[in-house]
Amino acid sequence: MRRSARARAGGPGRASRRGRRGLTMRLRQVVKRIGKSASAQRSMAWLVANYIRLVYYTSRWHIEGIEHIEPLHAAKQAYVGAYWHSRMMVMSHIWLCRAPGRPLPMRVLISGHRDGQLISRAIAHFKLETITGSTTRGGHGALLGLIRSIEEGVHCSVTPDGPRGPRMRLQPGIITLAALSGAPLVPATFAASRCLVLNTWDRFVLALPFTRGVVLIGEPFYVARDSDNFALESARLEFERRMNALTAEADQRVGREPIEPAPATEPPRATR
Repeated sequence: MRRSARARAGGPGRASRRGRRGLTMRLRQVVKRIGKSASAQRSMAWLVANYIRLVYYTSRWHIEGIEHIEPLHAAKQAYVGAYWHSRMMVMSHIWLCRAPGRPLPMRVLISGHRDGQLISRAIAHFKLETITGSTTRGGHGALLGLIRSIEEGVHCSVTPDGPRGPRMRLQPGIITLAALSGAPLVPATFAASRCLVLNTWDRFVLALPFTRGVVLIGEPFYVARDSDNFALESARLEFERRMNALTAEADQRVGREPIEPAPATEPPRATR
């Protein structure tokens, strides 16, 4: 019996995957082209920021866990918000709220490569400041910038698997930051019922307008200043577990299959 044309083509599932790969490649090409032009970057950043606003204000969001950070605000205790690289799309907008509608000063750690420059320009539309660098790749300057911000009473946010991965695997820099600064780490994530999961190293979640979304904020996590190497590694593994559990719960809340972390042994990708 001859297979149908759909079967020979691999069916709708394979076609959908090909479509996502094609979209990912086109987005990379666009970012590469605009990276060479400051005016193009400004225009693209404006589009990105307003797309985020469009998604946020046309969708129904359930935000849970604000009670975990309200005591920190009341005590003027700076903290470090942590979310996976794939979930950054609306998180900068969410962090503007100590509770819905109230502004929150925050600085965001952004990598210095081309993608990071675009992100930095985009989140500037939300009046968020940035610290350029990495807590892992020779990032002593970035680490010092984060510590100084915390000492000034400014909250910070970090994607602890970025900018190179592996996906949803916690790099040790954020644990070092927590130990040196004394600031608590606050895990957070979002999920959307209508979204595209791009074929990128992080499986970037691109939420679509008119979606049903959930934002989850976890309990603050502290790392003792006098932690030895064993305690630091134990803290790293535990905080990674909490972030992954929170992210899986968010996906399940909106009826989506959770995205799995990359193998812990997967090498980091090369940056451009």
